[in-house]
Amino acid sequence: MSKNSIPAKREPAIKGWWESGKGYIRGVYSELKKVHWPNRRQLLAYTGVVIVAVLIIVLIMWLFDTGLSFVLQKLFDAFA
Repeated sequence: MSKNSIPAKREPAIKGWWESGKGYIRGVYSELKKVHWPNRRQLLAYTGVVIVAVLIIVLIMWLFDTGLSFVLQKLFDAFA
């Protein structure tokens, strides 16, 4: 038999899983260092924009729901 026909020694599954996990965490950490984090003033401004947008959507949905309820109630009263 030649040296090349000897099967390679496999490393345990847990060790491979652990090394893979450590590599993933290192990658996440290096990507998080590249993120532009907003300062306090920017964060408050962005939060305000989101709250205003949510309130506008809520108002539109409330108006649509109220209008549809009114129309349906009138239709039920007329035909029932």
